[in-house]
Amino acid sequence: MAVPATVRAAVVPAVGAPLEITGIELPEPGPGQVRVRLAAAGVCHSDLSLSNGTMKVPLPAVLGHEGAGTVLAVGEGVTHVAPGDPVVLNWAPSCGNCPACALGEVWLCANALGGIGAVHARRADDGSELHPGLNVAAFAEETVVGANCVLPAPDGVPLTDAALLGCAVLTGYGAVHHSARVREGETVAVFGVGGVGLAALQAARIAGASRIVAVDVSAQKEELARAAGATDYVVASDTTPRAIRALTGGQGVDVAVECVGRAVTIRAAWESTRRGGRTTVVGIGGKDQQVTFNALEIFHWGRTLSGCVYGNSDPARDLPVLAGHVREGRLDLGALVTERIALDGIPAAFENMLAGKGGRALVVF
Repeated sequence: MAVPATVRAAVVPAVGAPLEITGIELPEPGPGQVRVRLAAAGVCHSDLSLSNGTMKVPLPAVLGHEGAGTVLAVGEGVTHVAPGDPVVLNWAPSCGNCPACALGEVWLCANALGGIGAVHARRADDGSELHPGLNVAAFAEETVVGANCVLPAPDGVPLTDAALLGCAVLTGYGAVHHSARVREGETVAVFGVGGVGLAALQAARIAGASRIVAVDVSAQKEELARAAGATDYVVASDTTPRAIRALTGGQGVDVAVECVGRAVTIRAAWESTRRGGRTTVVGIGGKDQQVTFNALEIFHWGRTLSGCVYGNSDPARDLPVLAGHVREGRLDLGALVTERIALDGIPAAFENMLAGKGGRALVVF
C-alpha cells in the first residue's frame, strides 16, 4: 500500500477560527482522480466567506479554489490528462445530467459541489479528517481532485497566470459578456475593485464599452482600476449613484456590475443605471444583507437586476476564448495581481481583503 505523501496546506478548522498552515497527508489518486502539484493559487473573497461561515461547507477543510499546476499522477480511467500536463483547476465541475446542465446552464449545475463532503486528506499531526473546501483544495502544495475538476491549461499562458482563469477571470469576464451582455458603445460601472472587479473592468474594455466607471471605498485603487480600463473613478459614498449619473449626462450607466455582495452596494449599483438599465450581481453576500425595492420604482425605472454564478461561464468553452485574449494582449492577467505571497501569507491576505486593500493576492509555490 502506498504511503500517503505529506504536504503543507492552509486549513480552516472551524467557522471563525484562525487559518492554520499545517501538514496534511494526501492519498494516492483513486479511480477517476488526479494528483496535481500547484504552481499558484489565487486568494478569493469566497475563501474568506468559507472561513467566516458566510458560505457553509463541511469543516475542517483545506481552502483554495482558484489554481493551476502540473499533473503528477492519474487514477484508473482518467484519459484527458496525463502526468506532466499543465492544468487549470475547476472548482464547480458540471455533471452533465441535471436539469440545469440539460438546459446548457452548466454554471447552475445541481451537483457541482457534490464532492465537498468527501474526505480529502488527513492532518499529519493527529490524523483527523479534512474536507476539500470548494472541491479542489488549492491552498496546498499538492492536491488530489476528481478528473472533472481539471482542464488542460491553455497554451501560451504561464501557469502562475493561468491560476487566475479558474475563478476571478471566468467570473469577471463572464459577468460582463454572458450575464450583462455588454455591447459596444455602452456605458458600464463596476462596483468593487478586487480581483473579480479588475477582471470585469478589463472585460468591459474588451467589449468596447464607451465609458467605464470603477467604484470602490478605497481611493488608493484608482491607478489599478484605470490600468484595467476604467475611464473614471468614484470613491464610494452615499452619493455614488448621483456621481455616476453626473458622468453620464444625468442618465446613469447602461450596465452596473456589483462585485461586493453588500445590500448597500447592490442598491447603489441598481440606482446608478439608466431607465431600462441592467445590474448584474456577482458579489456573494450573507443572508442578513436584505435589499429592498418598492413596487412603483420597479415599474417606473424598468431596470433589470440579475444574479450571476461563476460568471455564467462554461470553463471548457470559455478558457480557450480567454487564452486568445491573453495571447493577443487584450487581457492582462498579471495586472490583476497586487501581491505574490507564500502559503504562510494567506492569513494576512485575508486581513487585507477585509480592509479593502489591493486586488488579487496570488500564492506562488
